[in-house]
Amino acid sequence: MEVSKLLARVVDSARDWEATFGDYEPHPDTEIDEIRLGGVIDELLTRLGNSTPFFHPRYAGQMTRAPHPAAVVGYVAAMLLNPNNHDFAGGPATSQMEHEAVAELAAMFALPAHIGHLTSSGTIANLEALFVARQSHPGRGVAFSDDAHFTHERMCALLGMTAHRVPTDARGAMDLDAAAELVRTGAVGTIVLTAGTTGVGAIDPIVDALTLKQQYDVRLHVDAAYGGFFALLTHDDAETLEWDPTPWRAIGACDSVVVDPHKHGLQPYGCGAVLFADPAAARHYRHDSPYTRMFSGAPAHLGEISLECSRAGAAAAALWTTLQLIPLRREGLGRFLASTRRAALRFAHCVEESSELTLYQQPELDVVTYFPSTPRTISGVDAESGRMLAEGMAAAPAEAIYLSALQVDAAGFGGRGHRLDADTARGRILRSALMKPEQELCVDELVARIAALAPPAGRTVAGSGR
Repeated sequence: MEVSKLLARVVDSARDWEATFGDYEPHPDTEIDEIRLGGVIDELLTRLGNSTPFFHPRYAGQMTRAPHPAAVVGYVAAMLLNPNNHDFAGGPATSQMEHEAVAELAAMFALPAHIGHLTSSGTIANLEALFVARQSHPGRGVAFSDDAHFTHERMCALLGMTAHRVPTDARGAMDLDAAAELVRTGAVGTIVLTAGTTGVGAIDPIVDALTLKQQYDVRLHVDAAYGGFFALLTHDDAETLEWDPTPWRAIGACDSVVVDPHKHGLQPYGCGAVLFADPAAARHYRHDSPYTRMFSGAPAHLGEISLECSRAGAAAAALWTTLQLIPLRREGLGRFLASTRRAALRFAHCVEESSELTLYQQPELDVVTYFPSTPRTISGVDAESGRMLAEGMAAAPAEAIYLSALQVDAAGFGGRGHRLDADTARGRILRSALMKPEQELCVDELVARIAALAPPAGRTVAGSGR
């Protein structure tokens, strides 16, 4: 895709649009010294050269990827006009795009009705979900798993809500029996269920949690910031992708859900989204602002259902543009998710076949966790994982491999059957989020490169216990 030509087109379009409003005299203080600007741009580009190559298949680290070209073009096209989606008057075109894009997200989760909007991040989206939870169940706390994102504990503190951590099982999912004990005390009004934990990509028992909602009137909020778009995969994928879509089908019966289009939705940062199943949740956002809602009869502006005020209309334009090209269907964006899932399964298989690497646990989404096989102590695994991480990134750009690390405690190793001497409480293992379809095409080579960084089987290393 010739992005440069499309960008030139949107720049020309913005200039033509501006011309329709007539000429005006620019203020002399706004004049630009083009030579000086050129020097600043030169320095900018030099500094940006020290960026992380999220676009490349050899970037197999954190949960990030380069945005789709359609999203880039959509973002720039709107950014040049600088719409603000807080108020309908501030962004009439992009507000409508946001309503349409959010409706498609709601349909992906089969929400029977909804209100929702885009946010600047998944953190803010989860904050809004917990804000509505507090208003709906005042005086009651929030339960989330030990492996849930740290933002929930932080947001509970911000909102003055009591946070309750719930243990996880051997695959990193919430122990629902422990959550049920908390709910029965009356102290918990909301359970946060994660569809794709940040660490290992585990999926909490969303289906079984519906029983608690029915029996105890507890709210269920699903943090699907990472895994939400896997809702596009179907029962037809069950055999080839080792897939169970049931948890995603259950989201429609929950009270709220967060998903991050800036992850698997192919968007640039920041683009999160929060959706509520009950449109009446809008009552918790009501406020009186004398300088918004300029037009009677206009659609309810998004600022009336958002804690954030100014929000970039460009984010809505980027998502809307992408969804016109790659719709939220199995044969649209679902193809990308199927590819990353296949890549993860193949990656895990290659790790299991390797003598240099050990699989930490089977992947449930497209996040794979593993560690060097030679060390026999947690400290040894930690040291070797750290070395591999650093050496992989220190190689020449054309050879570098980018991974990430995950802190794991002794119980985590033991619960998954890994017999390591617990000479320290915690240690790092390696983690790869395989978010790019291109990684399916080179996964064998990728694992081989990672294995080459590990100490060969049989070699004694520091902390090996041998």
